[in-house]
Amino acid sequence: MSKFSSPSRDVWSVSRLNGEIRAVLEGSFPLLWVEGEISNLATPRSGHSYFSLKDAHAQVRCALFRNKRQLLRFQPRDGDKVLIRARISLYEARGDFQLIVEHMEPAGEGALQRAFEELKAKLDREGLFDARNKKALPAFPRCIGIITSPTGAAVRDILQILRRRFPALPVIIYPTLVQGSEAAAEITRTLKLADARKDCDLLILTRGGGSLEDLWAFNDENLARTIAALDTPIISAVGHEIDFTIADFVADRRAPTPSAAAELATQNQEQLRTRLEELQQRLNRAIKRRLQEYHQHLDHIRHKLQILHPQRRLQQDQQLLDELSLRLERAMQRQLTQKQQHCQQLAARLHLLSPSHRIALFGEKLADYRQKLLHGMQNILSHKQLQFAGLSRELQAVSPLNTLARGYSITTDAVTGKVLTSSSETKVGTRIHTRLLEGHLVSLVEETKDNG
Repeated sequence: MSKFSSPSRDVWSVSRLNGEIRAVLEGSFPLLWVEGEISNLATPRSGHSYFSLKDAHAQVRCALFRNKRQLLRFQPRDGDKVLIRARISLYEARGDFQLIVEHMEPAGEGALQRAFEELKAKLDREGLFDARNKKALPAFPRCIGIITSPTGAAVRDILQILRRRFPALPVIIYPTLVQGSEAAAEITRTLKLADARKDCDLLILTRGGGSLEDLWAFNDENLARTIAALDTPIISAVGHEIDFTIADFVADRRAPTPSAAAELATQNQEQLRTRLEELQQRLNRAIKRRLQEYHQHLDHIRHKLQILHPQRRLQQDQQLLDELSLRLERAMQRQLTQKQQHCQQLAARLHLLSPSHRIALFGEKLADYRQKLLHGMQNILSHKQLQFAGLSRELQAVSPLNTLARGYSITTDAVTGKVLTSSSETKVGTRIHTRLLEGHLVSLVEETKDNG
């Protein structure tokens, strides 16, 4: 290499540089909570939102992707102060430092949520939410009181439902603020007034939906204790179905919406009319059935009266007397017949037991036994003769004498008596005994040979 040559250099591309910086940023910082004001908000057709988050001295680019944006409970706008939870990243295409937003809520709502949870836990420990302290709602209220803003949509929804379900039910509207710093105190005074007047036997505390800050008046501790102390049953229907306030937990019943509160408070007039018609039909059937039972009972009593009439009793007694007379006559005749049969049986038994009759019977039996004995002896003798002849033939067929008559003999050891069947079973000088058809031989072995 020449002394004028340039040294080797590691040259990075812009893409590589931005990629490495992004990796360092994302690996060095955890999820962060950042508070600021939204500006330059843009949401293209993709559904992702892009904006700047700024304070008095600086700003940072932010990206809120569609899947996270759909989880928001409010619609962010330019100028909104928000609290976000985000991770640090770098948009490599432009080298822009940015925050990827995972969660967003209006600034201050987090503090309100913590205050809500603390008050909820406190009142729960004191038993204000205990179901055993809840009052039952009247099945058929005589008058319903609605504590709400008279110009809000909630009261219109409730009145519409009540007119449809039970138009004859009286309703009193107790107007009050439902939002703002003075709302909690005014709602508390209105509830105490409605409870003290006793004009209604059911109250509905309601307003439409909104943010946590909008509904904050219903999370007031003094209001919660006032609701718990009411003598009149109360339904809380604050906000939408997903909204929960302290008033909901303290009230005797919670309705997810104002319309649901109206349905919960009243019976359906059409359903009641149908039910009344069914009950009337059941009552008519029961009355008709009871009248039929009374008619049947009356007929039964009339029949019993006829049966118990004196003339009827005399007729029955006369009939019974005739029946008893016939039964007595038949019984006497039956007894006489039985006695006659018994006498005949005794006479026959006496004849059978007389000595002459028994001797004649024994003589007949003796002759019969003698005949049977002779016949049996003859049969046995014939059978034994036949059996003996058969056994003789069998014995003759297997007798060894027949074998000896043909010139054969049986040789045994003279000492041990063992039958010898081979020359190897004896030896020279041994005494042997030979059985012939007629007579025996005693020999001394002089030589042995085998068949080979």
